[in-house]
Amino acid sequence: MKNTKWYENAIIYQIYPRSFMDSNNDGLGDIPGIISKLDYLKELGVNCVWLSPVYDSPQQDNGYDIKNYVDIYPPFGNLDDFKLMLDEMHKRGIRLIMDLVVNHTSDEHKWFIEAKKSKDNPYRDYYIWKKGKGKKNKRPNNWLGFFGAPAWEYDKTTDEYYLHLFDKKQPDLNWENPKIIEEVKSLMKFWLDMGVDGFRCDVINLISKDQRFKSSLQIPAGAKYYVNGPRLHEFLHEINKDVLSNYDCMTVGETAFTTLEDARLLTAPERQELNTIFNFDHTSSDNFMGIKWLYRKFSLPRMKKSFKKWQVGNIWGWNTLFIENHDQRRCVGRFNTNDKELRVESSKMLGTMCYFQKGTPYIYQGQEIGMTNAYFKDLNQYQDTEVFTIHKLLTKLHLPKKFIDFTIPNGARDNARTPMQWDDSEYAGFSKSKPWLSVNENKSYINVEEAKKDPNSILNYYKKLIQVHKEQKEIINKGDYVDLCINHKKIYAYTRTYNNETLLCISNFSNKETKYKLPKHLLNKEKELLLNNYEVSNINEETLILKPYETRLYKLK
Repeated sequence: MKNTKWYENAIIYQIYPRSFMDSNNDGLGDIPGIISKLDYLKELGVNCVWLSPVYDSPQQDNGYDIKNYVDIYPPFGNLDDFKLMLDEMHKRGIRLIMDLVVNHTSDEHKWFIEAKKSKDNPYRDYYIWKKGKGKKNKRPNNWLGFFGAPAWEYDKTTDEYYLHLFDKKQPDLNWENPKIIEEVKSLMKFWLDMGVDGFRCDVINLISKDQRFKSSLQIPAGAKYYVNGPRLHEFLHEINKDVLSNYDCMTVGETAFTTLEDARLLTAPERQELNTIFNFDHTSSDNFMGIKWLYRKFSLPRMKKSFKKWQVGNIWGWNTLFIENHDQRRCVGRFNTNDKELRVESSKMLGTMCYFQKGTPYIYQGQEIGMTNAYFKDLNQYQDTEVFTIHKLLTKLHLPKKFIDFTIPNGARDNARTPMQWDDSEYAGFSKSKPWLSVNENKSYINVEEAKKDPNSILNYYKKLIQVHKEQKEIINKGDYVDLCINHKKIYAYTRTYNNETLLCISNFSNKETKYKLPKHLLNKEKELLLNNYEVSNINEETLILKPYETRLYKLK
């Protein structure tokens, strides 16, 4: 394999193009807008960008419904704009990974338009079709999609149902058809030959379905038959062998409901499938099974146990570290933190806690300035198709209005998709026209320009955090992880040790002062304070009195 594992030293910044920067004032972010902010990314210290989809798309699911895999959505720009962006990134030492969305297409993709015409159409087997059951022509099974609706949609023209694990306008591809894997190889080569540095593989562990298509009472319904399906590893190995192994590129798979054993099968180097995966165990610290709509009270021990599981248990692969992305609500205000009076302290603490574990850090746009959830009050303010499907489901279940009014604002993906806040102007410097999604009202004091002026801002803290991460990368990459108080309900303290040097990270997940006594084996070591979000008068104290959401990173020798 040509892969040099450069991703192990990457700091990756996720750009959600609709909301990053609008260059032509049409209210929608675009590629020229991204180009205009590349110096900002370089100054921040990132050396890789994960770009959410910019392919041609009807935008039913904001680009995750692709109409043409080898062209750009016109409002974002064109292929020449993309090539210029890629070139300008590479000039600045920034690599680019794109979203690879190959579990499904848009229903406006030419393949599906053809597939719908007749059962004997050459493209029919590009998708998954089944006859209805019984005299009433019921759906083929009870599978539910990830947006909470039935996973089968009836097509009157051919009197059959097609499978869609997401929106009905996102039909699933049939990977049992060898032509699909050849199509996927072709489109991957197109972008890699252009110079792209890899792919974030969207819902990649769903591409293989159990061909029995049986119903299931397990929640979510049907998942046992379409998550990590029977031919998943065969498909991924073939793509790796025929495409990825020929390029110095990386892959990171989005893999919901994945165990450590699944991770081994997906990422063990000798198996030649994926380089890394996203696991979502830690997001279950405030919900059930990683399903954000199934809210439960945050538990710090639960979060720590999930991190330890992957830090200690993933001995064959490489981890990914994230606390925000385009599908998760903002981290500050989540995980028992404060997005009001103690927003700055909370944001710094969460970043420090997460990014000094073993793995590649992923920073989501706006996280570095402490952007917060929008908590829209009016359903009409939302744009995400998932919100409307979930709202319809919750209403249909006759759940109390109070429950629905809490669940939607707290779980909505639009919370993380509001326009990037560059300054305090009417539309936060994102655009001079009304944006596609409302700007957060707190733009007046949460924005990049204000953050640049304040030496104690979250932005300047993230710059220092990234610099410290680069300086300590040997310990971070190779050090052993030890959780020092896994059952403590307020303190998260862990060490990373390599070659007689130790990083000690201590974080207070409480809005109150909390005492923490250092373990005896750490007391007599020479201490250097690398990061802190409050002033520290004595770095050698045995019992720390940590202020609300205080965090400290020490180097011990």
